[in-house]
Amino acid sequence: MHYGADYNPEQWPEELWPDDVARMREAGVTMVSLGIFSWSRIQPREGEFDFRWLDRVIDLLHEGGIAVDLATATASPPPWATTTYPEMLPQNADGTTYWPGSRQQFAPSSPVYRRLAGELVTAIAERYARHPAVVMWHVNNEYGCHLNMDFSDAARDAFRRWLADRYGDIEALNAAWGTDFWSQRYQSFDEILPPRKAPYSVNPGQMLDYRRFTSDMLLECYLMERDLLRAAGATQPITTNFMGAFEPANYAQWVEHMDVVSDDAYPDPNDPESFRAAAFQRDLVRSLKPEVPWILMEQATNALNWRPSNAPKAPGQMAALSAQAIGRGADGVLFFQWRQSKAGAEKFHSAMLPHAGTDTRTWREVTALGAQLAALPALPAPAPGTTDARVALVFDWENWWAVEASDHPMNQVDYLAVVQRWYRALHRRHVQVDIVPPSRVDHRYALAIAPLLYLLREADAAALTSFVEGGGHLLAGPFTDVVDECDRFRDGGFLTQLGALCGIRLEDFGALVAPDAVNNAPGEREARFAGEFVPESTGTLLAEEIEATDATVEAVFTSGRRAGHPALTARRAGHGVARYLATVPDEAGALVVVDHVLADAGVEPVLAGLPEHVEVARRGELVTLVNHGGPDVDVTIGGVDAVTGERVASVRLAAFDWALVLER
Repeated sequence: MHYGADYNPEQWPEELWPDDVARMREAGVTMVSLGIFSWSRIQPREGEFDFRWLDRVIDLLHEGGIAVDLATATASPPPWATTTYPEMLPQNADGTTYWPGSRQQFAPSSPVYRRLAGELVTAIAERYARHPAVVMWHVNNEYGCHLNMDFSDAARDAFRRWLADRYGDIEALNAAWGTDFWSQRYQSFDEILPPRKAPYSVNPGQMLDYRRFTSDMLLECYLMERDLLRAAGATQPITTNFMGAFEPANYAQWVEHMDVVSDDAYPDPNDPESFRAAAFQRDLVRSLKPEVPWILMEQATNALNWRPSNAPKAPGQMAALSAQAIGRGADGVLFFQWRQSKAGAEKFHSAMLPHAGTDTRTWREVTALGAQLAALPALPAPAPGTTDARVALVFDWENWWAVEASDHPMNQVDYLAVVQRWYRALHRRHVQVDIVPPSRVDHRYALAIAPLLYLLREADAAALTSFVEGGGHLLAGPFTDVVDECDRFRDGGFLTQLGALCGIRLEDFGALVAPDAVNNAPGEREARFAGEFVPESTGTLLAEEIEATDATVEAVFTSGRRAGHPALTARRAGHGVARYLATVPDEAGALVVVDHVLADAGVEPVLAGLPEHVEVARRGELVTLVNHGGPDVDVTIGGVDAVTGERVASVRLAAFDWALVLER
């Protein structure tokens, strides 16, 4: 179990470095991420490298028994680079330049940036690829975190090349984007621009492709650095830190290039329900590469600095969230950062070693957690081809981009919020969940929930159909199976691929008044629905006009213009069941529907009888229990306490207590 933090020794005098190593040993640190923002120190000017200070730090850490996750330092170009080559700076859709003075001030598609970054990576790799302290490589940092999209001339040129590779000829692009609408037909790729600021709505096919292009440009930067590391002889695992459900980068396409997935997560202590959002992020990251444990590369020991209000974590909360990550597949718990900065934008961001020193709650909790993690045995690793989850929650990046495009029946759909609403309902029922694209829904699962699957590829529709016919239970939400991968309608209307499977016909989407509209806005805000197995509940956003052609109606709308018409249908297909829900239920409604489909699919909780404030997760024979700040609870579970090695028949969990139990 890795334990540690980002370490930024260049912010501190050299005489303090030995003390840092001594304190790390005291805290139980086993690995630090080093050099993430060190480009200006490693390369003070073009063509000149200074590794003396980095040699000293790495040797000190190695002597202290602390491993190094060595960064390539490319995340923040130094002032000399952007002064000499201003063309590497990115721009927003208005043409405004993002200037130096912060971080990530580079256009990912810039040839100049890539050349300079490549020279830096090569120099670092050639020097440290065989250093015994270096056990992992950390490429860049949080790709796209602040610069979600670049619209510079470098991006323009790269976008044209990307489109030519994708479509081959301009007529194929015209067909995909539907450019005969609004006289947008192109005669050559050289006429195409990024979707910069325009008088009105931009072409939705163009915007969807630009999101794909943006993710691909960031991935190309990663791959360039990875390949340079390997060319220099690096054999260690290579990673870059993800940020959970981060919209600009399609991590599902990235993971095949990662030796190990790492992730940064910062749940908000001001939100008592944030532990469910954190659990969603852990499950998403674990599901991206389920055969390999992942690493929590960054979290906070206490308060942050960048939210409107930055509450401290409650006593024990930091360790509880760390245990949550371990239970959901992490084999490493690290923080930003080791020593709290004395200057700069993140000087108020908490750290393992705070400004107030070692006589602090933060330090005591840090050292206690380090000791507990050091006592852990080797934890169960995921077994290829098997899963602890019986439920698949469908989440798809390209569908996310398409759902939140403009000019839809309902233009205030928050795709991630809807997916997380379903996740919270499952989490409250203590059910293990994998979060996967539709292509990965298969026989391992008993139930799949697919909210808002607006953009549905033929192969994905085939996978869902095969899942149902093979015995699976599918619940599809509204605004599903509407367009193809180019955001175009298919011939035949809506639900052209899943309509027969679900036994329904869709005529219209029935937009409701958005939940955040002013109170006196006209129209229907909600659509009530109920049925034999579904107590009366509330739907939001949409109340679709569906008709059952070959399906059983399990619930009907009980209010508004759709009163008496189907809201939830079910159809047996092959050995399984396909359901369709024609609205987006609110929080309580999602729980009602989840109870119904879980019971029908025969899915049981990891442990029954737990209150909602207690979280449970299974990782092979390891069961993790966390009390996220509620009343004390006694949980009956037999096995071995993974930290103490003692046999247990039950555990008592006070607020923010946690337990890792090996069921044997």
